[in-house]
Amino acid sequence: MFTGIIEEVGVVTHLEKELGNLHMTLESALSKELKIDQSVSHNGVCLTVVDKDDASYVVTAIQETLLKTNIGNLAVGDMINLERAMKMGARLDGHIVQGHVDTTASCTSIVEQQGSWLFSFEYDANPEHITIEKGSITVNGVSLTVVNSKEHSFSVAIIPYTYEHTQFKTLQEGDKVNLEFDVIGKYVARLYGKSHHKGK
Repeated sequence: MFTGIIEEVGVVTHLEKELGNLHMTLESALSKELKIDQSVSHNGVCLTVVDKDDASYVVTAIQETLLKTNIGNLAVGDMINLERAMKMGARLDGHIVQGHVDTTASCTSIVEQQGSWLFSFEYDANPEHITIEKGSITVNGVSLTVVNSKEHSFSVAIIPYTYEHTQFKTLQEGDKVNLEFDVIGKYVARLYGKSHHKGK
């Protein structure tokens, strides 16, 4: 379980394909504190540390993960948002994030707004993938508040601190991002869909 508050930005230093899997080596200030078998969110994707030293560590993404996220699009030198699992009893500064990506979206526009940035995204329509105005959304692992909520698009406002301390500063129009919709909203959408279907 995560909060969507990014701790560090890591850098991809090596990629190795093995059958349907991708072994990814990253350098990060967190590397020396990590342990084998520890869960870490990578652009919102929960992956397990399988090897490490003080400067870098390795995680493996399986084929299912590569099909449903932007992890397979990463290249050596790319930056990636990192967050370790939350501690029980700690403050929940973001929102409840599972680290299970629901779908990907394309960045459709980036507008600078006198000290902040408005990023807009579009994703394939799905009745279970919904946003609400001022609700929560996770974009590449970052907990954000939705603005301009539409049927299969939304925007988020990025403050300077978030822009500088996450992978948002390298994001460009057309880039693919990972989305995790609010878990409470997903349950509500599923229950509504079932009751609505029964009523017909």
